[in-house]
Amino acid sequence: MSKMGVAKKRKASNIDTTTSKSDYQNSNLPPLASTYNDKIRPILDAIDKLRRLNVTQHSIPLPTIVVFGDQSSGKSSVLESLAGISLPRGQGICTRMPLIMRLMHQHNPEPEYRLEFKNKTVKIKDESQISEAISKATVEVSGDSKGISHVPLTLVVKKSGVPDLTMIDLPGITRVPVHGQPENICEQVSGIILEHIKPKESIILNVLSATVDFTTCESIRMSQRVDPTGQRTLAVVTKSDRSPDGLLEKVTTNAVNIGLGYVCVRNRSMVGIPVLAHKLVQIQSIIISKCLPDILEKINKRLDDLVMELNKLPQNLTTIPDAMSAFTQVIGSLKETLHKILLRGEFDDDLKNKDMCCNARLVEMVDELSKELHKNAKPSENFMLEEIHVLEEAKGIQLPNFLPEYVFLYLLQQKVSSISDLPKAFVNKVAGYIENICLKVLIDLCGNYPQLLSPMRKAAQNVMAKMKNKFLKRVSEMIEMEKITGYTCDPHFVDSWNGLKSAHYQLINAISALSESVHINGYGPAKIKHLFNAPMHIRDLAFDLKMRMTAYWEIVLNRMVDWLTLELRLMI
Repeated sequence: MSKMGVAKKRKASNIDTTTSKSDYQNSNLPPLASTYNDKIRPILDAIDKLRRLNVTQHSIPLPTIVVFGDQSSGKSSVLESLAGISLPRGQGICTRMPLIMRLMHQHNPEPEYRLEFKNKTVKIKDESQISEAISKATVEVSGDSKGISHVPLTLVVKKSGVPDLTMIDLPGITRVPVHGQPENICEQVSGIILEHIKPKESIILNVLSATVDFTTCESIRMSQRVDPTGQRTLAVVTKSDRSPDGLLEKVTTNAVNIGLGYVCVRNRSMVGIPVLAHKLVQIQSIIISKCLPDILEKINKRLDDLVMELNKLPQNLTTIPDAMSAFTQVIGSLKETLHKILLRGEFDDDLKNKDMCCNARLVEMVDELSKELHKNAKPSENFMLEEIHVLEEAKGIQLPNFLPEYVFLYLLQQKVSSISDLPKAFVNKVAGYIENICLKVLIDLCGNYPQLLSPMRKAAQNVMAKMKNKFLKRVSEMIEMEKITGYTCDPHFVDSWNGLKSAHYQLINAISALSESVHINGYGPAKIKHLFNAPMHIRDLAFDLKMRMTAYWEIVLNRMVDWLTLELRLMI
């Protein structure tokens, strides 16, 4: 490259590629170890401690530098150069799980290495053993298969001269499963990468090979999916010496929208590595400063929520008076809650649980019962056929054209018996619903007292079973009362009966005209062909009987619904 080319290269605002290995030690850049002063380093330690405490599982993301790239992009070499160690190498995917690398500068010339996973800490005596220790830990956590695991390993490196950084190394992007890898290895890798780069607190360190077209690079596509503006993405271009032609144009045009710029490196000669370390330290400092207030707020909010949940837990009951006090409190709360939702008809602000809107559900059950009862009251297909048959069988030595009372009573008993199962089914339905509501409330109130819940549930079920049986007995009595005699003081009965009887002329005219059907006011359509040959006095008595029963049956059905509703209220 010409001198003018070098000058042009150094003027590019978003490119950093300087210093050789000797420059790393003798440059005028601030020493990497001193980039964080004593006030900043404890904050980074605190962030790492929060990560070990798994606060991310409580929806509290932490600021993180996430390192990823295509396979063979030079990602491992970049990390090795930053940490001054050796990582596992080989064919296929070497990194099968997230590797959290915690680099810590220390003045002690003797380096310290340790590996943390599954609540275990493995001390590594020598740098040459790091790669083997990581490989063994990977097998222990993920097994011998070639699949990917979401469980992280944490590698702590304490040595003089390393930057204070915490990074997460992710598996390299692969496209075709090889060497016994699962068929869905590509989806596994993509899933774990997106999981780590999606949070807005993550800084994306995208490792690219200078030999590839950036615009078609899969790692670029993935980072653009979660960071379309590029404000969280820093690109590290490796193997710069292998494809120098056109590299300057690639990074200066920035066709792939890398917001934090490019750092071009040659790993083995350390060119660009100190600049990368310095830039990462600065970015890490900025992101922590930006996110820390929000993290503290989320932690305090979550802590308050947990304290509230803790305060809801009962105190340790060590004496009989304590247990009786808790029992009495539960009983009082149960009584008040049931009175609120079953009698006063109140409900919570959240209407999603419609089962707990008890009055509305009970009214629906009552309305359904009323519809079922009236559905069974629909007229028979052949008008007055049943009444004529009963009147013929009730003939006796008596004055003609007089309607015996027992004829009406017989028909009434038949109709009451035909619908007697409906009120009993209603009782079973509402009793089952109320029992479920009571048990839900009971479980909610004494769920923290498992030793109390079981006997209270059994006692509550016994009480409700007794009330249900009492209700069923009362229903049976009601049905028998309706069979004993026909009675009502409702003045509408006589008006209704007279109104129905006034339509008698419609029946006479239809029969005279030999019409097979007729529409009777107040009753509806009726087939009458079978009445052509019936004696006139029998037809007249049957019509009177039919209309009287029609008017009275409406009274009976409404009385049943009203009585069952009031009795239900009393049972509750």
